[in-house]
Amino acid sequence: MPATLIRNADTIVTMNAARNEHPGDLLLRDGVIVALGPDLPRPPDAEVIDASGCIVTPGLVNTHHHLFQSLTKAVPGGQDALLFGWLQTLYPVWARYTPDDIRLSAQLGLAELALSGCSTSSDHLYLFPNGARLEDTIDAATSIGLRFHPTRGAMSIGESKGGLPPDTLVEEEAAILNDCIRVIDAFHDPAPGAMLRVGVAPCSPFSVSRELMRDAALLARDKGVMLHTHLAENDEDIAYSEANFGCRPGQYAEDLGWTGADVWHAHCVKLDRSEIDLFARSLTGVAHCPCSNCRLGSGIAPVRAMRDAGVPVGLGVDGSASNDSGDLMGEARQAMLLQRVARGADAMSAREALEIATLGGATVLGRADALGALEPGKRADIAIWDMRGLPVAGAWDPVAALVLCGPHRVRDLLVEGRAVVRDTQLTGLDTETLRRDAARAVERLLS
Repeated sequence: MPATLIRNADTIVTMNAARNEHPGDLLLRDGVIVALGPDLPRPPDAEVIDASGCIVTPGLVNTHHHLFQSLTKAVPGGQDALLFGWLQTLYPVWARYTPDDIRLSAQLGLAELALSGCSTSSDHLYLFPNGARLEDTIDAATSIGLRFHPTRGAMSIGESKGGLPPDTLVEEEAAILNDCIRVIDAFHDPAPGAMLRVGVAPCSPFSVSRELMRDAALLARDKGVMLHTHLAENDEDIAYSEANFGCRPGQYAEDLGWTGADVWHAHCVKLDRSEIDLFARSLTGVAHCPCSNCRLGSGIAPVRAMRDAGVPVGLGVDGSASNDSGDLMGEARQAMLLQRVARGADAMSAREALEIATLGGATVLGRADALGALEPGKRADIAIWDMRGLPVAGAWDPVAALVLCGPHRVRDLLVEGRAVVRDTQLTGLDTETLRRDAARAVERLLS
């Protein structure tokens, strides 16, 4: 791969150990950052990207999404519901999906993320209607060029057994475990620069059995992959755990092997002090989804207490049926604002929010060795933000302004050194065709 020289950046936000910020250049080769500094010499084969007037950051990292939900934004009946009621509204719609719908919805969600500066995304696919498979989302990520962490989710307790999902959307537990083995063996790449890593992710403690939670943890550790699920999302979630398991969600997770540096939980809005300490001791990660938590009325996650205790925290946009947007920089701003609502104006700075969106997410996904910072040896996942537009006119501190003001659309996004977004446009996908395809799919689902 030819070298790339990013030249004349106003500010490079490195997210290195010293959190250095400085003007200058970056040299990339073969998907890796080779050098940073002022006036780097241009190799003869190098493409030059002029970053004058721009801030350069690590690509943002999304630690929780349900990409299949991108075709169900602003659905009537689910707009004003709490979590359980919202799910019961949407399940019948998702049951009508085809494999093509899963792929199209994933493309739509990943396109939104890329345009918001996200270079790496996880995905939690926990239903497989009408022959859908995990590779439908993998194909979508490949078409756009993002680094991808799909997780093989599952639901096994349907309405007839006291669960929330309709019986048509649940699977037999033996079949779930067998398909986890299949997709890990077929797609998981443990290499440091991997573009694709697979995880195991039963949907939630209220949609699978205790036995599947335990067996999923054993399988994941045997295969050397990460574990993911929802936990302690709202008051209903806590009440369900206490009524059905006789303990809080954190204790349930620990009892079944769901703590450790190879585990991350989504939401964790209702973790108490003892659960935060448990996650800190075990280095269990959290995917914080502030906009979704607001949309569903779940509450404000105790992110300040988690960070102070040493819990690894990243950001997630969550599914578009409970967020309606895939703007990861907007998520960073919302995370900062919510902590200030809960704890005061000095509870979280704009720079800390940006750190959670980059290095924090890489740490939660087990990729901090390769992603989340700009320094020699790291992978070349880089976002370039043009700070000369009207949204940031008048800003005194450009790095803080990136979170506080905008722009929330990236100018250029490189993943593994390859351009995914150039001059605010996706390079590998026609967005107008994608929009029309999505509109046709929604029309069919409505009918």
